[in-house]
Amino acid sequence: MGQERGAGRFALSIAAVMLAAVPAVAQDHPLQTLRLNQVGFETEGPKAATLADPRTTPLPWTVADETGAIVLSGDTTVTGLDATSGDHVHTIRFDAVRTSGDLILTVGGQRRTVHVSASPFADLKRDAMVFFYENRSGVPIEAEHVARADLARPAGHAPDRATCFSGEDMRGNVWSGCDYTLDVTGGWYDAGDHGKYVVNGGISAWTLLNAWERAATQRFAEPYPDGSADIPEAGNGVSDLLDEARIEVEFLLAMQIPEGARLRVPVGRFARDQALTFTEIDAGGLVHHKVHDVRWTALPMAPADDPETRYLYPPNTAATLNMVAVAAQAARIWKTIDPAFSARALAAGRRGLAAARRHPDIYALGDFNGGGGYGDDDLSDEFYWAMAEMFVTTDDPALLTELKASPLYLTAPGMSGRAGADIGWNSVGALGTISLALADDRLPDADRNRARGALVASARTYLADAQTQGYGHPFAGPDYSWGSNGNLMNRAMVLGLAHDFTDETGFRNGVVSALDYLLGRNPLDQSYVTGYGDRPMVNPHHRFWAHSADPAYPKPPSGVLSGGPNNTNMSDPVAQTMRGNCLPQKCWKDDIRAFTQNEVAVNWNAPFVWVAAFLSPD
Repeated sequence: MGQERGAGRFALSIAAVMLAAVPAVAQDHPLQTLRLNQVGFETEGPKAATLADPRTTPLPWTVADETGAIVLSGDTTVTGLDATSGDHVHTIRFDAVRTSGDLILTVGGQRRTVHVSASPFADLKRDAMVFFYENRSGVPIEAEHVARADLARPAGHAPDRATCFSGEDMRGNVWSGCDYTLDVTGGWYDAGDHGKYVVNGGISAWTLLNAWERAATQRFAEPYPDGSADIPEAGNGVSDLLDEARIEVEFLLAMQIPEGARLRVPVGRFARDQALTFTEIDAGGLVHHKVHDVRWTALPMAPADDPETRYLYPPNTAATLNMVAVAAQAARIWKTIDPAFSARALAAGRRGLAAARRHPDIYALGDFNGGGGYGDDDLSDEFYWAMAEMFVTTDDPALLTELKASPLYLTAPGMSGRAGADIGWNSVGALGTISLALADDRLPDADRNRARGALVASARTYLADAQTQGYGHPFAGPDYSWGSNGNLMNRAMVLGLAHDFTDETGFRNGVVSALDYLLGRNPLDQSYVTGYGDRPMVNPHHRFWAHSADPAYPKPPSGVLSGGPNNTNMSDPVAQTMRGNCLPQKCWKDDIRAFTQNEVAVNWNAPFVWVAAFLSPD
């Protein structure tokens, strides 16, 4: 549901409580102790598996073909206790296998089928993009563009016209509203609910656009050429990836406040329990934080059946800078594809940057029912990101001077300060560095190489983390937060860029290791992706893909990524029963009620698309 995602405080929604008795759909395949990527391995790529077994001496293993002939054999490496899963594990590396087909890995009395092919992730790449089309708002999801007829649905929130929230929020702060209405029809529903959020839509749109821009600037194959995705725009002569991302870019632009509008908003910092005071400002050019229902809707519910009134929620600096960054990125990408759209995006970005400079300290405040909070008390990374994107687009030397004055200049995840956080909706500084690193003609060679070197250094840290993990993925914990699988995909994106910059095979192998974890090489023997693997996720927290709550609703399409293990917030009715009883990697249930663990969201599927496209470039 996205309740207060990232805001540091989580309240159960009425809808979640009502679902306390809904049973989850059980897995058809029993949990096994031999864990590996259940989808497949590249013929020429790395191959590893993990065996959870208490024995402390190496165990013999074999890989055999379908006739029983031994293809490869060896002994396990005893890795020992894996701290965040509690498993005592052995590692099996069978990289030397170069035989395509279905093989059998046998070790410690366990047998598992190993799928090997030249391009095992091609279907995954296609289906990961499905998430965005099927979560579009304001348009019907058409039967001709979905895998099953039951996934089609009428348009929700068509039109989506809203005015500003007025009245008391849940803490008694009184908001005065506004005298205008915006048509914000379109965009993507954010997650399991019907809200649309600028700060989460911003990083998601940027990530899809970066997948295209990374390929274009590095002269790689276009990741989703026109006609490769099953969307209504296919065949229009424009990359399907760009067509899909534009759906969200248009929404971000629509959330901008018209010139001359005045609003009463809180300015500056407030303590969590402090009553808000309001200041009247010139709000023109700022961007509303979100649009969503005044109350949480029940689960399940198709978007077209939503009965609640929707409102725009107050603008702030972070939302404005998200729009600025993505608008600038879109302006350069569409400069020759659609000059009019490019000019419109750049103009909106300029207006937004001016407004953010005029109001640099308006935060996402207020406690509103019906939608996630997405609060952020550090805006330095948003300013850096937005200025970096505007500089890459405009080559304005004044912007470069400002960028060089920022402590985040050319920093990457794993470095000091706020930039040390993993990439996420509230930690976007590294996105600016990525765009600067990819722009060959903007920075002096020394600075561009410094940006690339920072990203490579972060990637090396991730590889070092993987060496400490019994399941081989590039994350050492100790905690797993809401959306941990999306965080892992963001790390994989940095690893992929490091491979681009250095051509070192180890970085690409790190991307594969991250995907291996999502597809089954984890302590739950779980593929966290719908439709893929022996034990795929089947019960996402989603109001329409809600078959386990009501058989009249559809099962999810293939290619949807679960948020994954979460031991840092356990506020949903399923997680509450697990608190204190699970180690970090095991704090997850495939249950529609488990919104802190099994929600799905645009900012998790976006880097998943990036990674799938990286590994399947053709």
